[in-house]
Amino acid sequence: MARRTSSPSPATATTTLALSSVHIRLEALEKEHQWLLKQIKKKQKELNNFVEQMRSFATEIFHRGTPNFKKLAEIDEEIHSLFDEIFATRKFGKQTKKSIEGIYRNLQMAGIISPKRDRDDSDTELDELFETDDQKQEFFGSSQKNNYQHQQHSEFTATSKSDESRKVRNTFLRLAEIFHPDKVTDDETQMRHTEIMKEINKAYQEGDLARLLEIERQHQAGESVNSNNEDDLTRKCNRLEQETEFLKTQYETIKRELRLVKNTPEGMIVADCRKIAKEGIDPIDQMLGQVESEIQVISHIRDFVKDFREQKITIKEFLCGPTILQQMNEEVMEDLLEQMLEELSARIVF
Repeated sequence: MARRTSSPSPATATTTLALSSVHIRLEALEKEHQWLLKQIKKKQKELNNFVEQMRSFATEIFHRGTPNFKKLAEIDEEIHSLFDEIFATRKFGKQTKKSIEGIYRNLQMAGIISPKRDRDDSDTELDELFETDDQKQEFFGSSQKNNYQHQQHSEFTATSKSDESRKVRNTFLRLAEIFHPDKVTDDETQMRHTEIMKEINKAYQEGDLARLLEIERQHQAGESVNSNNEDDLTRKCNRLEQETEFLKTQYETIKRELRLVKNTPEGMIVADCRKIAKEGIDPIDQMLGQVESEIQVISHIRDFVKDFREQKITIKEFLCGPTILQQMNEEVMEDLLEQMLEELSARIVF
């Protein structure tokens, strides 16, 4: 008599299908989880390196450029003093005085010399504060703009940061419960847990959720999971989904921080310097070369104003302006004309 083979019951088939779908879901979540951990680590390193480069670049500019900046400030102060002396000691007609004042004002508005401040102000500390701000703005733009950008960024990320902070703390507490050295008696295990807790504490202090989750994942990888228990697998999937959402938030936050940093005046200078460095040029040398050119221009203007104070040149010659400014104006006009011709040529269709 032939043996009858029994077919699997409908209930068993349904359970097997359910487990298969959960396994597929779990595998996809684990892949996404791992990808996010790697991307966060990579992007965080990029952000840290960029910020560090900004700091080192600013420090190097300060050390190498201070003599030139100081010289510029001294010549600038000297020009202001010369004009003060001219207005105090020379007698001019109403129209002539107005024209000379116009030249003085134009030098300030063009950014060739600094805006005039109250010279009788006895508060030297306030003058020093203005001088410091002017030096910073010369290379790194308006500090008010930076503060505004920082405020925008803070408001934009406040909500996600608070959620992430809670997640960081909860993950930290879970790991501390597992790896606290006082919870084991074996010396070797205690030493290993002590080292792991150092990593955990560091990640917690830095708010690095990705690192905390990576430590937790490594711990869980050493644990056996009942692959035939649908409830266990579903719980693990749900936990991974939740963690993945937080990792996505952390990843987007880091990318946003990097974009904002790169768009600050300091960040744009660093980006430009990177391009210049790729061409084999020292960007700071180039920048200091520009400052030296400015020193030559402003020195020429200082000498021109001094000659007028000492009556070595006539009022008419003074009102015509120094030769160097005339040359600069001609160069600017030539550049504008060349640019206009290029744009016109681009529009012509043959």
